[in-house]
Amino acid sequence: MSITSDEVNFLVYRYLQESGFSHSAFTFGIESHISQSNINGTLVPPAALISILQKGLQYVEAEISINEDGTVFDGRPIESLSLIDAVMPDVVQTRQQAFRDKLAQQQAACAMAAVAASNQPSAPKNGETAVNGDENGTHAMNNHNEPMEMDVDVEIPVSKATVLRGHESEVFICAWNPVSDLLASGSGDSTARIWNLTENSNSSSTQLVLRHCIREGGQDVPSNKDVTSLDWNSDGTLLATGSYDGFARIWTKDGNLASTLGQHKGPIFALKWNKKGNSILSAGVDKTTIIWDAHTGEAKQQFPFHSAPALDVDWQNNTTFASCSTDMCIHVCRLGSDRPLKTFQGHTVNSWRGPGGGRGARWGSPVMISVCVCGAHFTRGSGYPGPSPSTVLHSASFDSTVRLWDVERGVCLHTLTRHQEPVYSVAFSPDGRHLASGSFDKCVHIWNTTTGALVHSYRGTGGIFEVCWNSTGDKVGASASDGSVCVLDLRK
Repeated sequence: MSITSDEVNFLVYRYLQESGFSHSAFTFGIESHISQSNINGTLVPPAALISILQKGLQYVEAEISINEDGTVFDGRPIESLSLIDAVMPDVVQTRQQAFRDKLAQQQAACAMAAVAASNQPSAPKNGETAVNGDENGTHAMNNHNEPMEMDVDVEIPVSKATVLRGHESEVFICAWNPVSDLLASGSGDSTARIWNLTENSNSSSTQLVLRHCIREGGQDVPSNKDVTSLDWNSDGTLLATGSYDGFARIWTKDGNLASTLGQHKGPIFALKWNKKGNSILSAGVDKTTIIWDAHTGEAKQQFPFHSAPALDVDWQNNTTFASCSTDMCIHVCRLGSDRPLKTFQGHTVNSWRGPGGGRGARWGSPVMISVCVCGAHFTRGSGYPGPSPSTVLHSASFDSTVRLWDVERGVCLHTLTRHQEPVYSVAFSPDGRHLASGSFDKCVHIWNTTTGALVHSYRGTGGIFEVCWNSTGDKVGASASDGSVCVLDLRK
């Protein structure tokens, strides 16, 4: 078995994507010509790079434990190697010598034990058992990290889960229509899809495929770029999408392309409709944010204030917005103003969320507090959208936990620990009583925000990138790394 440089590049590219380093992944992908690779991303499991490295370390550990005569050293489990240890010959040789010395000591001890045993009963009598061992008198060790068993009383039955298939690559994002049971999803296969989840529809056969194409040689060809962002307008009639091909697009809910917005010079990382529905705000790797006229498709104003890629945006009102970037700045800007109204500096921010939930940043008092309070744990946070939106915040982390915070007191109310892999997405239900979380352990968990109790669980077929609630709070959508989209019906 061998591995090519292209395969190594793809694994690194996927690792950067999965770790949330979107701009780094984009830059690395361009320089390593990932787009020209013929590797099928749907066949590469989540966390593949880490898995391969770990297996490589286990092989080196096994190699160390082989004696000179080819037999396996009996003193396992052996001390774990670090990645640095494994590539240092002196360390490996030292470990091998230590094993040989220990083997010699064991052999001497066994010889002495054999002499002592000749004066003792050779085996337990009938009805007696060996102490501190199994039937062979040896310790049984089980270090397998098996998936956590779900409680029967919280597991969502198969009859309440609808798995939607059609995407040909990872599904990074999903978003419910605010007024109907239409679920939009965006994928690495350069398509978005709209799924009809109404009671009288066959959702698998009524999917609308929104193919993202670019104009080349006088004809439309697939862009072959990831769909990075989705957002419905407030009345649910139009869907906006952003793509790594640098274009934003507006689609009707029937799947027809209404307009293409093409002023960004590079991938678009986020976009958002204003409440009035007459403008779209986008953020890109070109370090700028743009306000677009949703009716004409023209750029109203481009804001070049960031010194690094702009990663997330959100509206305060119909003309004022905030943007964040890897330049550690959050700018508050207004349509018609040629400079930021306010700038916050000093935090490394990929995205943030305040009151209202949903994807991307949300305006409100927890916005700044969320970044400060959560500290190193913070990956994504959201303000509680219930009666007291400024006091409760959630965050999710690569440490596999979800936390609920009292922002005013600066304390953690609940630490939710049932996930076993990094948690990529969290979302409050519309009434704020429940929280959905999705992880690369393939599980979607639903929590009670008051007690921190786990109330529903579902294990899908791929790592979960995104979770979202419908407007009535009785369905949760989840998008996954294996190309599937799942809809969980929480109605009793």
